[in-house]
Amino acid sequence: VDELERAVTELGFRGWNTHSNYGDSFIDEKTYWPVLAKAEELGVPIYLHPTATIIPQLQTYGFALAGTAFGFGIETAMAMVRLILSGALDAFPSLKVILGHLGEGLPFILQRIDFPFTRPHFKKDPGFLPSLKKMPSDYLKNNMFVTTSGNYLGPAFICTKEAMGIDRVLLGTDYPYEDSGECLRFIEGVLVSQADREKVYALNAKQLGITA
Repeated sequence: VDELERAVTELGFRGWNTHSNYGDSFIDEKTYWPVLAKAEELGVPIYLHPTATIIPQLQTYGFALAGTAFGFGIETAMAMVRLILSGALDAFPSLKVILGHLGEGLPFILQRIDFPFTRPHFKKDPGFLPSLKKMPSDYLKNNMFVTTSGNYLGPAFICTKEAMGIDRVLLGTDYPYEDSGECLRFIEGVLVSQADREKVYALNAKQLGITA
């Protein structure tokens, strides 16, 4: 907590880049809530970035399953959903969380994620469903931003734009692991409107406080 405050107030950091797991735990666990509280207090976003998965079932077939193509995104998406279901975003309603790769698949299930909370045949008790102030999709739409890093499939971008809105999409290149030129060519190809491009390239990041 002290280091986050120092990094922001003294060193000029604009956010906190952290991982999808911490070796034996995840960001939603109560031991990390003081850091979440400080990020909200400072008004800086959290970039929830993949790392080597700790989910055993994703390690069976090596990097092909556990790595960038699948496991990274699966675990990072799970970490975001855990933040929601833990009540952390009720406790810290102004907290902003950024996910790469067009949201690690979460925009695709924006409607589906509310299913247990909207169907009357599901039990409404703490042992079966957590008690939340809003629908899970509301937290994704209000607390989550996504970047373009490393996901250059046109239909995926269209889904993300339609589900989240262009104001929630930020430029991300994932350099040096991805080709920045490919990223920019992709954005130029899928966004016809210059106004939308300007939002993705700079204006959305400025509104989030990442750039001046």
